[in-house]
Amino acid sequence: MLQLKFDNRFIGDLPGDETGNMQSRHTPGVCWAAVNPTPVARPRLLAYSSEVSQLLNLTDQDVHSDDFLAAFCGNRLLPGMRSYATCYGGHQFGNWAGQLGDGRAIALGEAINKNGERWELQLKGAGMTPYSRRADGRAVLRSSLREFLCSEAMHHLGIPTTRALSLIATGETVMRDMFYDGNPALEPGAIVCRVAPSFIRFGNFEILASRGERELLQNLLDLTIARDFPQIGGPNRVADWFRLVCERTAKLVVEWLRVGFVHGVMNTDNMSILGLTIDYGPYGWMDNFDPGWTPNTTDEDWRRYTLAKQTSVARWNLERLADALETVAPSRSILGEGLAHFDTTLQANLSAMLTAKFGLLQLKDEDAGLIEEVFELMHRAQVDMTEFFRALADIRQQSPALSALRSAFYQDALYQDHSELFEAWLARYVARLALQQDTDEARRHRMNLVNPRFVLRNYLAQQAIDAAMNDDLSLIDRLMQAARHPYDEDIPADLTAKRPDWAINKPGCSMLSCSS
Repeated sequence: MLQLKFDNRFIGDLPGDETGNMQSRHTPGVCWAAVNPTPVARPRLLAYSSEVSQLLNLTDQDVHSDDFLAAFCGNRLLPGMRSYATCYGGHQFGNWAGQLGDGRAIALGEAINKNGERWELQLKGAGMTPYSRRADGRAVLRSSLREFLCSEAMHHLGIPTTRALSLIATGETVMRDMFYDGNPALEPGAIVCRVAPSFIRFGNFEILASRGERELLQNLLDLTIARDFPQIGGPNRVADWFRLVCERTAKLVVEWLRVGFVHGVMNTDNMSILGLTIDYGPYGWMDNFDPGWTPNTTDEDWRRYTLAKQTSVARWNLERLADALETVAPSRSILGEGLAHFDTTLQANLSAMLTAKFGLLQLKDEDAGLIEEVFELMHRAQVDMTEFFRALADIRQQSPALSALRSAFYQDALYQDHSELFEAWLARYVARLALQQDTDEARRHRMNLVNPRFVLRNYLAQQAIDAAMNDDLSLIDRLMQAARHPYDEDIPADLTAKRPDWAINKPGCSMLSCSS
């Protein structure tokens, strides 16, 4: 029997609905509802993260045991596990959506490892909950594989994120309308086990405030600070906590921008109080640089969650959290101070990120024009963001050549049309580099520490999905190996290649739906 120690403080300190009623309904007066995962027919372990299993003090032998498979496909609870779904609300695409909750996520409890670290375990796709509304609580292999790979890829890029322990095929099919065009089809189902110190979201506070449940809101706030922010205490703890949430959120969004990651569903119910990337629905890494790109088909008309708008949306979401907290916070001014701290943190971290990304030792006021100009050129010429910055690191100050950047262009015609403009920019860039005491080798080393060689492009994830549909799991393993060392040079060329032409309009390779 697997030995995991559970604390389960969330459901121990906060009231829940323990009736076990799975009927879709509102659950006022509680923060969670007891549920049991729905058993599956023929579970099979497809992949797991050895790094995450080690966080839980599990060995490879443990992961390949019958107990592990049964527990993490939802067929059997281990001793100490308590399964439940949490209640939260949220603003979706700028509009209050009311009660949402874990519609297809079921928590198994809070495991405490040998180092005293808390890791909440959550199954996504394990069956219906009272918050499933009209859905079945299941997940398809497509979305589950994407979340499994992306969670671990983001972690190894150095970006705060939820983690993924395992990916398990259910042996059952799920009906999904991938394109929302009225043509649903049966697809293989899967369950991913998500892992994080806490899955509490902005929406957990919003729903209680919207219902006027002030005492319960205060209890949730007390639990959150005591459990997840033990370093915070004293009479100013609410202000200090909100300030830290603002700070972590600002730093998170800057990290997304650094690697060209776009979170296509930045609703308040998908914003973590720990500043983690959470809920990998429609997402994507930038191929050709386009600040107006969104990976979410639902957002295609509104374009609320584009690359360029992620910072402003993050602040807007924090404002909604502040609205919810205002009913229990001593004064609105402390929340305003937190939002002001977001602004200053954002600007400081943006400056530091761009300084490092361009290989500069210090960012001067006049550098803003240089940076803005090349981003505009990259947009106009459809230049690949990841490839451009790796190639830029190889520029030699004594003999700069635009040909060194050729690999970042998708179209030869656009390269030719913009070559003079890029040549002029490159001359300015090299002249700027000459003003700092630095060598090409030192600059290249610094740049390659922050500009990844490998990112999990959507077309790569789709290829892994296509292969897994045919029981070929080899690409999942190769992508996991590359994801572990995303800044290294010796990653196989087929995993670092720009988006191929065939992937431009292929489903799953550019924009994604919420069922992708």
